[in-house]
Amino acid sequence: MFHRHSPSRGPGSPEVLGFHDAPTGSAQYLVWDPASLDAAVIDVVQDFDPRSAATGHDNAEWVLGQIAGRGLRLRWILDTHPHADHLTDSHWLRQRTGAPNGIGAKVVEIARLWEGIYNLPGGFHPAADFDHLFADGETFRLGGIPVRVMLHPGHTLGSVSYVIGDAAFVHDTFMQPDVGTSRADFPGGSSGALYDSLMSILALPDRTRLFVGHDYGTEGRAAPAWESTVAEQRAHNAHVGGGVDRAAFMRLRDDRDATLPLPDRMLHALQVNLRAGRLPDPEADGHSYFRIPANRFGGGAR
Repeated sequence: MFHRHSPSRGPGSPEVLGFHDAPTGSAQYLVWDPASLDAAVIDVVQDFDPRSAATGHDNAEWVLGQIAGRGLRLRWILDTHPHADHLTDSHWLRQRTGAPNGIGAKVVEIARLWEGIYNLPGGFHPAADFDHLFADGETFRLGGIPVRVMLHPGHTLGSVSYVIGDAAFVHDTFMQPDVGTSRADFPGGSSGALYDSLMSILALPDRTRLFVGHDYGTEGRAAPAWESTVAEQRAHNAHVGGGVDRAAFMRLRDDRDATLPLPDRMLHALQVNLRAGRLPDPEADGHSYFRIPANRFGGGAR
């Protein structure tokens, strides 16, 4: 498992271990208070093969090994949003450990949107599948470190960031400075809302460590990376660095998004992630089945 450790800077600053899911380019996180050893995991990926629809838990098993080996106590299983490009493993981790899971409160609105797309009225019940739905501005503690939840829509209408001491987990908003920002064209997304979220993140203190949701490497940087700072993003981000205004960003983002294909896991993922990573209920034969809408999105068969 490719991983990198970002050490604590001192009291009130968490330790962060980022680890990478190569098939989806996803960055996942284990974060803990070095004083109390209380820990949270963020955006852990459930293994999924879109060819066979087979699932697995290698990422989750790896991070549980890290938790045990470091003597940590898992206090929270957190997701930043219902992901479109991978399946979350929140439900499995909750069942395995007994730790509570959480996500942003606007997941309820996202669920209503996707119930229409899947033609599943009343098919998703986030309040039952997640132990806590975090409101914008809500606070809690990870050991002795304060945590603040910030609503950062754009990629989805209900994405949230977790600001844990001097570390902010900002999901699909920023990417690494040499790449730019995340797409905003999924149902409920908005490039204007994404710009406002980016500016909200850039209003955090300059030294705040920013941990993003994805990296695929670049031609000049083969290894994935996921950590930067507010100051680095403000100065060097390929899409907003140096003070790009809202209208120019929206043009750039919308034009780029129009060229991007639908993620190959998206139609599988949303119906699972709106259940916190739980597969659809088994049918009479004991098997779960995905529901895939035909011809609901652009891009004809080739």
